[in-house]
Amino acid sequence: MLTSIEFIHLLDTRIAAYRKLSRTANLQIRYTHSQQQRVIRLQAIWAIIAVSVGSLGQIAPVRANTLDLVGIRYSLELATNNRANLNPPTHLAQKTTTPASYSDIKLPNNLNLPKTGAEVQITGNQSITLQQALDLALRNNRQIQAARLTVDRSQTGIRQAQAAQAITVGLRGTLQNQGSPLIIGNQPQFGNSNSTDASGTLQANYNILSAGRNQSQVRAAEEQVRFDRLDLVRIEQLVRGQVNSAYYDLQSADSLVIINQAAVRDATRSLSDAQLQERAGVGTRFDILRAQVQLATANQDLTNAQGQQQTARKRIAQILVVDSNTEFRAADPVKELGSWGYSLEDSIVTALKNRPELQQQLVLRSISEQQGIIAASADSPQVNLFANYTLGKSLSSSVAAQDNYSLGAQLSWNFFDGGSARAGADREQISQTIFENQFTTNRNQIRFEVEQAFYSLGSNQKNIGTATQALQQAEESLKLARLRFQAGVGTQTDVIQAQTELARARGNRISAIINYNRSLSNLRTATLLAE
Repeated sequence: MLTSIEFIHLLDTRIAAYRKLSRTANLQIRYTHSQQQRVIRLQAIWAIIAVSVGSLGQIAPVRANTLDLVGIRYSLELATNNRANLNPPTHLAQKTTTPASYSDIKLPNNLNLPKTGAEVQITGNQSITLQQALDLALRNNRQIQAARLTVDRSQTGIRQAQAAQAITVGLRGTLQNQGSPLIIGNQPQFGNSNSTDASGTLQANYNILSAGRNQSQVRAAEEQVRFDRLDLVRIEQLVRGQVNSAYYDLQSADSLVIINQAAVRDATRSLSDAQLQERAGVGTRFDILRAQVQLATANQDLTNAQGQQQTARKRIAQILVVDSNTEFRAADPVKELGSWGYSLEDSIVTALKNRPELQQQLVLRSISEQQGIIAASADSPQVNLFANYTLGKSLSSSVAAQDNYSLGAQLSWNFFDGGSARAGADREQISQTIFENQFTTNRNQIRFEVEQAFYSLGSNQKNIGTATQALQQAEESLKLARLRFQAGVGTQTDVIQAQTELARARGNRISAIINYNRSLSNLRTATLLAE
């Protein structure tokens, strides 16, 4: 980017070279006093252009690079004067996988529909951990990609608003033929007055007084970028929650299949025992029928569980935005994923401090304040500086080209607009009240989410202990029921009931662990604390 001085120096060099070339070709060019003034005026106009180019060159485009969530929240806390000063939380360790430049993001959109069944057939099956699923979602999820592009779009809004504060330069050219074709009597009314003229005008304008409109437009654009950055954080947390929920659904579906497979094996063994008892003469046909019914029920439950498993696999694939012909299995075992080391009160305070939804309402209120200033400036004085240079030549005569210039300031003041400006400012004032009300609503909703997840975490933690103990008792009960049946002192009904209780105990324990992990994930999502 050339500086203003370098640009003018280059222009002078080009003019000098042109003069030297003209003298070499023996062109008889006589620089009159008016022509010398024309060169000086041209240089003055080019100087204005150079200044404007230089001012535009200072508007550096800001790209949305990797977002530092800690820095964003800390800057928002410092900028919010009506809230207590808060130190940047050291426990915030969420990382985003945002690329260096969102403009490089290309969303592959396949607009072709499959034509054969082979194109939609499931061809792959892959195990995936929860962390791998989160990484894939943050990289591929369409909601996150769209939010990143929205940040980039808002950055262009800053440059557009800043351009309103720069010098504007334009060129207008005219080529016209004028005359009178009317003939009255034997002589033309106006004689032969046809002429062809060409003219060009170079204009430069600079606004020096806008009643705060230009500055407010820049501030509003900057606040919009802050809002979109916060929205990116919100959407990333939303997708994290969706991935966690989908993964736990997949774990639950996989575990349910395993439990029902074990139930089928138990029912098959009970049927075999009943058949052996009947052959030995100590069993009845009724016991065999009961065992067969139990086996059929177990097979039906297994089929339903496998259907739920297929649905869970497709749901997580959809969220991760990967190959639609690939299914996923949960690679992580079902176990407790940690503990929550904060009290309910600390959790609520942390969530209210970190959640972007609350900061977004404050940013929207700030944008509305700037929009109010812009609206109120409509009936305020506006002052512009201008510089015009016009060069004209008649192409139908030998008259020399004529030029002129003008420099000055222009005042415009629409001091009466029927109350439009005042109404616009009042509308933005009402909008600010709406955003404040929404802030209160979001604050109460966030507190409810934290409380709900916290209480659910405590109850599920207790359920894990209860379900583990019940599982051990159910396993021992089934073992004793089989021994009693084989010894001839128990009934097949006791065995079937023990099998049902064991399957239920297994499912309850898996559900308690997965629900505990769900509650823990919901707490982390609600407070934006690292996993």
